[in-house]
Amino acid sequence: MVFKSDYKLRTPYFPKSASLLKVYDMDTAQQIIDQTKKWINDVVVGCNFCPFAANVIKQQGVHYQVEPSSSSNICLASFLRETIRLDNEPDIETIFLIFPNSFKQFEEYLDLVSIAEKLLKENGYEGIYQLAGFHPLYRFANSTGQDAADYTNRSVYPMLHLLREESIDKVLQHYTSPEKIPDRNILFAREKGVIYMKSLRDSCL
Repeated sequence: MVFKSDYKLRTPYFPKSASLLKVYDMDTAQQIIDQTKKWINDVVVGCNFCPFAANVIKQQGVHYQVEPSSSSNICLASFLRETIRLDNEPDIETIFLIFPNSFKQFEEYLDLVSIAEKLLKENGYEGIYQLAGFHPLYRFANSTGQDAADYTNRSVYPMLHLLREESIDKVLQHYTSPEKIPDRNILFAREKGVIYMKSLRDSCL
């Protein structure tokens, strides 16, 4: 898979193949968004993996965007458009950019995350927006792939999660020992076991 790394915010590259982009009907896109919302509600919020997610959802500060293309370059262009959306729409706290047709392999997805993080820095967003990753085959370092802890980040579709860093900092000021959240999440998932965590995630599809 080949990625273009020469994207710039003020002169974004839009591949010529963009005109061939597969257009989803609204029902299909909404189904993907609904499945993603169910995963966030049932897994992320339901298992308390992110203690401050529920409040953002309640305040309707989440934007969901489906990018149906299988072209990595088009997906990166879509990622840059979502940073511009955050620039222009202050009521949006966080964005989930969902890729139902691309980055099926976790290694390919890691390449996407690496380039997306580089684009944030190149376009002056370091310290402004933060990137988090979720993938159906997510694996932590040294995981065998059969660790229930991986399901803390195993989503229903590959996706990039954009957050406002200032908002994160404000929330963490009111949360005791935020550095312990990942370890607590891992412990919870392992206590529940792979079968339970996988079933909970799969029930969102």
